[in-house]
Amino acid sequence: MKPSSVLKVAILLASFAIPAMAAAPGSQPKQPPIPVPKPRTVVTHASVTIDGQTIPYTATTGTLLLYNKQSQATASVFYIAYTEDGVKDIADRPITFSYNGGPGFASALVDIGGFGPRRIIWPGVGDISGEQPPYQLVNNEYSILKSTDLVFVDAVGTGYSRIVGYGKPKMFYGFTADGNAFSQFIQRYITRFGRWESPKFLLGESYGTTRNAVLARDLVAKGVYLDGVIMCSTVLDFPTINFTAGNDLPYALYLPSYAAVAWYHHKVTPRPASLSAFVEQARQFASGPYVQALFAGDELTAAQKQQIAQKLSQFTGIPTSLWLEANLRMTLPVFMRRLMGSAYVTTGRYDARFISPELQPLLPHGGRSDAGAATTAIWGALTSSFDNYVSKTLGFKSNRLYVQSSGTVFRDWNWTYRSPLNGVGAGVGNLQSRNVAPSLSRAMNNDPGMQVMFNNGYYDMATPFYATEYTVAHMGLPKSLQGNVHFYYYPVGHMLYVNPKALPPLARNIDSFIASATARNGKS
Repeated sequence: MKPSSVLKVAILLASFAIPAMAAAPGSQPKQPPIPVPKPRTVVTHASVTIDGQTIPYTATTGTLLLYNKQSQATASVFYIAYTEDGVKDIADRPITFSYNGGPGFASALVDIGGFGPRRIIWPGVGDISGEQPPYQLVNNEYSILKSTDLVFVDAVGTGYSRIVGYGKPKMFYGFTADGNAFSQFIQRYITRFGRWESPKFLLGESYGTTRNAVLARDLVAKGVYLDGVIMCSTVLDFPTINFTAGNDLPYALYLPSYAAVAWYHHKVTPRPASLSAFVEQARQFASGPYVQALFAGDELTAAQKQQIAQKLSQFTGIPTSLWLEANLRMTLPVFMRRLMGSAYVTTGRYDARFISPELQPLLPHGGRSDAGAATTAIWGALTSSFDNYVSKTLGFKSNRLYVQSSGTVFRDWNWTYRSPLNGVGAGVGNLQSRNVAPSLSRAMNNDPGMQVMFNNGYYDMATPFYATEYTVAHMGLPKSLQGNVHFYYYPVGHMLYVNPKALPPLARNIDSFIASATARNGKS
């Protein structure tokens, strides 16, 4: 062999040897961009008495890792699980995965807010002293632990859940990415704790209901069938609640909620005895004369406009002249600030029973950092009580701050979503949307045993109940599945458990729903 040939062979062999040398024993592997903590759990035991029955339970507080397709860690997800002790066969015991929304909110609200075995005594409407510490955390006699084991999950970027390893925000902050992350968590949880055979439920509040739709479709597609999906204060189709130029639909869909809030604050004269009957009248007007007037636009005559404005005034107590000035279209911020008249107070958005004074009454909105009347009333109790509960009662210690709400998650959220039914028509431009209702339709169609429960607050101004009804009526469900949908209403706002009068029937209805759903599927 010529010297030049020998040199070429040597170079070729050396090139093959380089990767082997890099992976040789004792060499240091490439470190992930963000350190990956080890999953951990803390276990405590307690009991709660519900309907005279003492239920011993185990509280497991911990973290699970999520991974990418290369089996590299991407996130550490924090959860609190409550499981009944002494169950003979956990295949017979339902399990419910629960979370809040935002996007960017942790799950503390739905845990100690009303569904877990411990709950906050919430400040009442106008109870300023109750909004200040110390707060009361008591055994929850209305916990749905009576009917189901509970796993409260914090979305990545909230609570103690965070991006680790090779994770990036785009893997979690968006309709589809968020649903995929929760789907992986649930599959990992039921694998680790042996719950594949248990009846499974999802419970989401606010954006958590949006997550429910996307997540249900993802889980069903992966063979994880659901017995039921529980919606609390629902939004599936965002254009139904967003006031934008040229979109008249939200004005009609908000009217029944406007009427309910006006009824609560005694702004309707004469005030009907029945709230539900009054709301039904508002529904009929909104879906008939009002929506027709809105859709007529500039073709509406002055006489017709006057007639509609007078009727709107009867439902809301807001003067006819103001409705005319608003061109029959009163956005939510305007309604909240005008309902109480000249008192310079505004109603809450999340719960319109609460009111707060206006610092800037002549500006079009309340100004930056205005938390809102309902949030102001409950946020202190939630933050203080939960941090103390997790560290002292559950024994989970962390040197990180628990993130109740994350502006970063909300700011970075990807709001585009491709519907599974986009192929039904044609259009111009981007076919992305902010309507996830078709995903719920697809999940229900592929998993026909799935039951869906919608819980609605009459005084919820963030996700109005009539918008939910409209969305469900336009999901295109087959007749055979329409009976799987169930609606319930309560005299409260967005956080359904805040009103002590609403919590008992809410808990009973969820208990009944879980029992009925499992019975339908032959599991009890």
